[in-house]
Amino acid sequence: MPATDLTSLDAVDLLGLMERKEISSADVMDAVLDRIEQVNPAINAIVSMPDREALMAAAKAADNEARKGPLHGLPFAVKDLVEVKGLRSTHGSPIFADHVPVQDDILAERLRAAGAIFIGKTNTPEFGMGSQSYNPVHGVTRNPYDTSRTAGGSSGGAAAALAARLVLLADGSDMMGSLRNPAAFCNVYGFRPTYGLVPGDPRKESFFNQLATDGPMARSVQDLALLLDVIAGPDPRLPHSYSEVPTFSGKLDADVKGLKIGWIGDWNGHYAMEPGVLDLCEAAFPTLADLGAEVEPFAPAFAPEKIWNSWLALRSFAIAGGLKALYDNPSTREKFKPEAIWEIERGLALSGTEVFEASVLRSSWYRQLARAFERYDILALPSAQVFPFDADTHWPPEIAGRAMTTYHQWMEIVIPASLVGLPALNVPVGFNASGFPMGMQLIGPKGADLKLLQLGHAYHHGTDWVTRTPGV
Repeated sequence: MPATDLTSLDAVDLLGLMERKEISSADVMDAVLDRIEQVNPAINAIVSMPDREALMAAAKAADNEARKGPLHGLPFAVKDLVEVKGLRSTHGSPIFADHVPVQDDILAERLRAAGAIFIGKTNTPEFGMGSQSYNPVHGVTRNPYDTSRTAGGSSGGAAAALAARLVLLADGSDMMGSLRNPAAFCNVYGFRPTYGLVPGDPRKESFFNQLATDGPMARSVQDLALLLDVIAGPDPRLPHSYSEVPTFSGKLDADVKGLKIGWIGDWNGHYAMEPGVLDLCEAAFPTLADLGAEVEPFAPAFAPEKIWNSWLALRSFAIAGGLKALYDNPSTREKFKPEAIWEIERGLALSGTEVFEASVLRSSWYRQLARAFERYDILALPSAQVFPFDADTHWPPEIAGRAMTTYHQWMEIVIPASLVGLPALNVPVGFNASGFPMGMQLIGPKGADLKLLQLGHAYHHGTDWVTRTPGV
């Protein structure tokens, strides 16, 4: 089978060939590394790679070993916010430019136990802040559909690598849309699971901050389910970890007829939108209707400004807590980007009462959503408010003539799910006249992960946008 065909397969299909010994891990590694050498210089998606000889040796060793798990022998690049033992892990920060961990984070640990072979890291913005993947250590990640444009973030390297066929699967993380925005910008799938389904690092604070989670990215929903089965699962060291986690693979073929979807759109004009974003999302409605789902406009009876204000406080509070030690040290503080300084100082200035009041607002929003999900099975929004923008621009200062007041307000549309830990799936919805991709987020109630994946799987086979590959 030609190398280009190997890198374009779904991971489920490729791993099936490997398990049946029709192709070897060495065959796959050779094809992946050839593709990376050909394409990665133009997009800068994968960084911190070991040398080819070492990776080929690891693949050949996998061919001679008993099968470890469902990803046995699969080349895998891990997001650069994840600590991987023995592999340079920078977090996109010059503070950690030469950092080589001596211990795996739990996500890397689970991937390694499943048999994945780590071929490098996927690029990310500094400490994952901002939906544009650039940093002073590795530079900017570019969009495979137009290398003058951003791939989004913070899982921009992962999304770009998937779209460009450099990897078969990718992990991402999502605080403010980092699994959804880059997936939309790169025409792939990104799934933010219900908070707690995929455990975070148990060595970190595990009660206050419930805004961020890891999750899978892929070019098909069946591949999302495969990777979710690997990285999800209980961890007794974490208070919000699920005690029992179902499997998702093999359960995606389901009748989605009768599902009711509430289309929030731009929430009666609250979200500034670049022309064409809403049109592309709404053009997906006939496909959903063909599947038997019903879509109708819906505006929650809640002021979206309250969601934003709650988010600003709780995000800054979390970031300040996580980075305070580095901020307190003048030699490391001077290496922070301005947006990080802004977040930390804003968080440190918050009173305990202000943080509590922000969580009261968050609680009110969750209750409102509980009422909404009595009426609808799923809520829908665009996954971004703009199309991929110039890769040399740090963030859009305005949208459709409306000024953005912070470095991340242009991604405000992702926080209704993030603020309260709900599952959200980005599905591709096509391309604008300039050839730039867009996606739509499907949001479910807590624990509705399988329902979202089933709808996404049916939608994937009704559209299959991902077969429109980039030109790189």
